[in-house]
Amino acid sequence: MAGPLSSHNFSAQARDHASTLTVAALGSAFGVVLLQATGIIATSVESDVVGESDSVRLALSIVTTVFTVIAFYVGAIVTANTFSTIIAGRVRQIALLRLIGAQARTVRRAVATEGLLVGALGAVLGLAVGMGITLGTVALGIRSGWLPALEYTLLDPIVAVPVVVVALVTWAAAWVGSRRVVTVSPMEAVGAAAETRNVGGRRTARTVFSLLLVLGGLALLALGVIVGLSFVGGLLIAFCGGLASFTGIILGAHLVMPPVLRLVGRLFGSAPTARLAAENAVRFPERSSRATIGLVIGVTLVVMFAVTMESYRAMMLESFADRPELAAAIDQSVTLTTSIFLGLVGFSAVIAAVGMVNNLSLSVLQRTRELGLLRALGFTGRQVRGMILAESAQMSIAAVGLGLVLGVFYGWAGAQSLLGSINHELMAPALPWPLIAATLAGGAVLAVVASIAPARRATTVSPVLALSVD
Repeated sequence: MAGPLSSHNFSAQARDHASTLTVAALGSAFGVVLLQATGIIATSVESDVVGESDSVRLALSIVTTVFTVIAFYVGAIVTANTFSTIIAGRVRQIALLRLIGAQARTVRRAVATEGLLVGALGAVLGLAVGMGITLGTVALGIRSGWLPALEYTLLDPIVAVPVVVVALVTWAAAWVGSRRVVTVSPMEAVGAAAETRNVGGRRTARTVFSLLLVLGGLALLALGVIVGLSFVGGLLIAFCGGLASFTGIILGAHLVMPPVLRLVGRLFGSAPTARLAAENAVRFPERSSRATIGLVIGVTLVVMFAVTMESYRAMMLESFADRPELAAAIDQSVTLTTSIFLGLVGFSAVIAAVGMVNNLSLSVLQRTRELGLLRALGFTGRQVRGMILAESAQMSIAAVGLGLVLGVFYGWAGAQSLLGSINHELMAPALPWPLIAATLAGGAVLAVVASIAPARRATTVSPVLALSVD
C-alpha cells in the first residue's frame, strides 16, 4: 500500500502499529493467563473437595469469559481508533494511490491485512508472555507452598483460542477503523496529510442513531431501577439499558467529548500555550474522541464495578449491624471479591491507556507542519512542550472525569436494580473514595507519560524541516 518499502516507510509503519501490537499482545496474554488460571484453580479444588470441581470450573469459566470479552471489547475500540488515526495521516498517500487507479476497496483491504498481520504477531507474543507468566507462577506457588504439588495441564490447546480471537478482532477493528478510506477523493492528493473535519450524511446518521440509543437506554435504565424496587429481575432490564446507552455514548463521542474538553480547557487559564492546547483538543472532534473514548470506557468499567460492590457492602453491613462477626466476614469477603474484580477489569483500563498514549503520539506526529509553523512564528521548544503537556492533561482529565461520572451512575443503577428489592427504597450510591483518588492520580501520571514522547519529537525537528512536511 505504501509503495516501495524504504527504511523510512518501514519505521513509520512500525511506529504507527506499535500501539496495535501492544494491545494485541496484552489482550492475548490476559486471555491465556485467565484460561490457565481457571484450569489451575479447578485442579487444586478437585484435590481437596471431590465432586465440586465441575461447578467451580463452570463458575471460573463464566468469570473468565466475561472479563476476557471486556478486555477484547476495549482492545477492539482502541485498535479501531488507532487505525482511524493512522488513516487520517495517510490521506494524501491514499489519494495518490486512488489517482493512479487504485480502488478504495483494494486499499482498504490492504489496511485490514496490515491489521491481521499485526494482530497475529501481537497475539503470538501475548501467548508467549502469558505462558511464561503461568509457568513461573505455578513453579513459584509449588515452591512456596500455596499451590499443591499436582500435575497441572498448562499446554492445553484451549490457549490457542485467545490467540485466534485477538487476531480476528484486530483484523475486524482495522477494517472498521479504515472506513475513512472509501471517502478519500483522488483530488486530495494535492493537499496535505492533515485531518479534515468530516461532516456529511454518514455522521448525521451516526449522530441520530447514537441519540436514539442513549435515550432508549436511559428509559430502560429507569424502568430497571423501578422494577428493581420490588423484583431482582430489574437488573436484567437495567443491564440492557446500560449497554444501549453506553454504546450510544461511544458512537456519539464526537458530540460528547468536545464540550467536556472545552470545559476542562478553561481550568488551564488564558496563557497562549493553554489556549492553543484547548483549541487543538476541540478543533477536530473525531481526533479528540478517538484519543479519549477508550480511557473513558476503561475508567467507567472500573468505577462501575467498584460502586456496585461498595453499595452491596454498605447495604449488607447495615443489615447485619447487630451481628458484628457476620458483618466482619461479609466485609472481608466483599473486599476480596472487589479486589479480584477490579484487578481483572482494571486490565481493560491499562489497554485503554496504551491507546490514548499512542493516539496522542500519532496526532502530534501528523501535525509536524503545524508545530513547525508555531516554531517559525516564535514559539520556543519549551512552549511547544508545555502546549502538548496541557493538551494531554486536558484529554486525561476530561476522560477520567467523564468516566468517573458515568461509572458512578451506572454502578448506582446496577446496585439499585439488584438490591432495591431488599429495602424497597432508593439508596444513595456508596462511593469508593480510595479508588477515585487513585484514578485521579493515575490520570495525572498518564497525562505526563503520554506527552513525553510526542513533546520530545516535536521539539527535535527544526522549523524549516517541519514546514517542508506534507
